[in-house]
Parts: sequence; C-alpha cells; structure tokens
Amino acid sequence: MQPTISIPQHWPYPRFNLEQRTQQGIILGLYYYPLGTELAEQFDEGWRYALMPNKNSDEISYLQENQIQPLTPEELFQQITAEIDFYQQQINILNRQLTVLTRGANNG
Repeated sequence: MQPTISIPQHWPYPRFNLEQRTQQGIILGLYYYPLGTELAEQFDEGWRYALMPNKNSDEISYLQENQIQPLTPEELFQQITAEIDFYQQQINILNRQLTVLTRGANNG
C-alpha cells in the first residue's frame, strides 16, 4: 500500500514532491503556512520544503517554493546514473567478498 498525503481543498497543491531531486538537494519534507496564520503573516503564505544537499550530509535547509530549482532531465539522468554506478561497484565488491568467503568455506 502506498502512503498518501491529504491536502485540504482550499490549499494550493505543492509544486515539488517528497524525495524529488532539485538543484538545492533532495526534498525530505514539506509544510504549509496557511493564509491568516501567524506564520504566514510573519514568513508569507505558502509551501516550505526541507531539503538535504546530498545523502552524506547532516545539513538541512528550509526553502520556499520560489527558492527551489528543479533539475533538468539531463541533470536528473546524470545523478541517477552516477548513483547506479556507485551501487553497482558496491555490489561487485560484496560479490567478490562472498566469493572469497565461499572458497574459504569449501576449503575448510
């Protein structure tokens, strides 16, 4: 079952999705400051996003929609391809370790 998020009908739909990759990082969370609330009066109405610049970072930035730039299809392709290559290398390393382990078990 896929998790779902319910957004009140009187709120605009967010421009970006959870886990979407952007120029500023990966979107980890989103929240909304509705019109007429103290937060909206202080910081402007609208969606805010929590982003992590990369998977190895412990930094989180909080940005408004107009501060976020989506990746181009080419940039997204490059990022995903690089991540696939990294994990394929990790799989190859683990397979070699299993081979060494299996040979050792068969010889003992």
